[in-house]
Amino acid sequence: MNRIPGYLILCLLFSINAYGKAPADSLLKELNRTMAKSAVYDSIKLRGIDSIKSTRQAAGNDIARQYLICRQLYTAYKVFNFDSAFTYARQLQVLAEQLHDPVLITDARIKLGYVLLSSGMFTETLAFINTIDPAGAPDSIRVEFFLMKSRLYFDLADYNQDKYYTPAYIKQASIYVDSALHLMAPSSFEYKYNKGLQLFKLGDIPGALAIFPNLDQPGLSGRQLAISACTLGSIYDAAGNKDTAICLMIRSAIADILTSTKETMAAYSLATLLFEKGDVKNASHCIERAISEAVFYGARQRKVMVSSILPIIEHERINTAEERTRSLLIYAAIVTLLLVALVILAITVFRQVQKLKTAQRIITAANLKQQEINSQLLEANKIKEEYVGYCFNINATYIGKIEKLKQNLEQKLTDNKPAELRFLVNNINIRQERDELFTNFDRVFLKIFPHFVAEFNTLFDKENQVVLKENELLNTDIRIFALIRIGISDNEKIARILEYSVNTIYAYKTRIKKRARIPSEEFEAHIMNIKAL
Repeated sequence: MNRIPGYLILCLLFSINAYGKAPADSLLKELNRTMAKSAVYDSIKLRGIDSIKSTRQAAGNDIARQYLICRQLYTAYKVFNFDSAFTYARQLQVLAEQLHDPVLITDARIKLGYVLLSSGMFTETLAFINTIDPAGAPDSIRVEFFLMKSRLYFDLADYNQDKYYTPAYIKQASIYVDSALHLMAPSSFEYKYNKGLQLFKLGDIPGALAIFPNLDQPGLSGRQLAISACTLGSIYDAAGNKDTAICLMIRSAIADILTSTKETMAAYSLATLLFEKGDVKNASHCIERAISEAVFYGARQRKVMVSSILPIIEHERINTAEERTRSLLIYAAIVTLLLVALVILAITVFRQVQKLKTAQRIITAANLKQQEINSQLLEANKIKEEYVGYCFNINATYIGKIEKLKQNLEQKLTDNKPAELRFLVNNINIRQERDELFTNFDRVFLKIFPHFVAEFNTLFDKENQVVLKENELLNTDIRIFALIRIGISDNEKIARILEYSVNTIYAYKTRIKKRARIPSEEFEAHIMNIKAL
C-alpha cells in the first residue's frame, strides 16, 4: 500500500539524480501539479484499502488469516490516518492474544507504540513501550522496536529543544540506533539510512553524507524515497546548502503525495526553507499543505509545529500584499495627477482658441488623450472598464451635440432669428435622449452579463418569468436589478436614473421579489452572484 506506480518512481528517481541538480523552480511547478492531483492519489489509496477490507469477511473465523489482513490494514493506515491505524493496531493485539503467539503479541504492541508516537503522544508512547520486551523476537521485530525507541528520543529532542535534555535524548536515541544497526546488513538501505541519520543527529554532517544511501538506486519504494529525501534535505540544510535542501524537500513532498503519506515533515520543512529564501507565496502553499496533512492524519506535534510558523508566513504574505497595494495606489495617484494635468491643459487650450474649427480639433485631441488614458486602466475589472468606456463615448457624443447646438444658436443669434431659436430649443427631445441612454446602457450591460436575463429568470417559476418584447434588450423590472448588479443599490439613485419616484422603485422591487422562488431577503444576493462573461 505504500508503493507508488513503478513509472512514477523511475521519473522521480531520474529527477533526483545527483541530490538536487534540477532547478528548484521547475520542481516547484511539478510539486504544485502534484498537489492539485493529491485527491486522485488518495482515492487510489482508499480503493486499495477497501480491497483489503473486502477480504476480511471471506476470512471468517480463521484468526490467523484475520491477523494477516488486519496487519495489512494497519500498514496501509499507519502513515495515512492515526485513528484507523490505532484501531487496527489494537485489533492486532486482540487477535495476537487469541492466537497465544508471544512473537505476534510483541509485534502488535510495537505497532501500537509506533502509532502513538506518530500522533505525537510522547508521554503515552514512553509509558507503553517501556512495557514491551522484544527478547526472543525475530531480528526484524527487534529492529522495528529499537528504531521506534530511537525515533521517540529523536522526536523528543526536536520537540523540546532544551540545552540540558536534548543532548541526553539524542544520546539515548543513538544507543537504540546502534542496537538496531547491529541486527542489519551493512550494505542494506536501512542500515545506511539509519546510520546516516544517527551521524547527522550527533553533528557529524560529513560522515552522514558519506554513508547516506544513493537515492537513485533501483528498488526504492515511494516511502523510502520520501523519508530519505527529507532527511538528506535536512542534512544539506544544516550544512548551509539551502538550494539542494529545497530540491530534496520538494522531491520528498512529491513522493509523500504520490504515496498518500500524511504523517510527514517534508511540506513543513519545505515551507520553512522557502520562507527563509523569501518565497512567501510557495511557502504559504506548502504550509497549507502541511496543515491539511497534519489535520488529516491527526498528528498532534505536527499541528503544534505548523502553528508556530503559520502566523509568521501569513504575516509576511500580508505585508507583501500591502506593499503591492501601496505601489498600485502610488501608480493610481500618478495617473490621476496626469489626468488632472491633461484636463487642465485641455481647458486652458480650449479657452485660448478663438476659432470654432480650432476648438473642435482640440476637443478631438482631448478625447483621443482620454481614450489613451483609458487604455492604461485595463487592470480594472471588466464592469468598470466597460462602463468607463461607455461614459466617455456618451460624453463625446453629447459634447458633439452641444457644440453643434452652440454653433446653430450663435448663427441664429447673429441672424437675429428668435423664432428659429425657439424651434431649435423645442426640437430637443429629452425622452428620446433618455431612451437612447437606456438602450446604450442595456447593450453594454448585456455585453458584460450576456446571460443575465436567463439567470434572472431561473429565480422564478415559469409562469412568473420575465418575457421581453421583440427587439427589447431589458425592461424596467430587469433594468432595476441590472443597476443593482453593477453596484447602484440606493433606491433614490435608481429612481433618478430611471426617472421614477423612490416609492415606485420600491414597489417594483417588492413586487418582483414576492414572485421569486427564493426568500426576499436573499434575492439581491443571488442577483450579485450572477457572473460576468
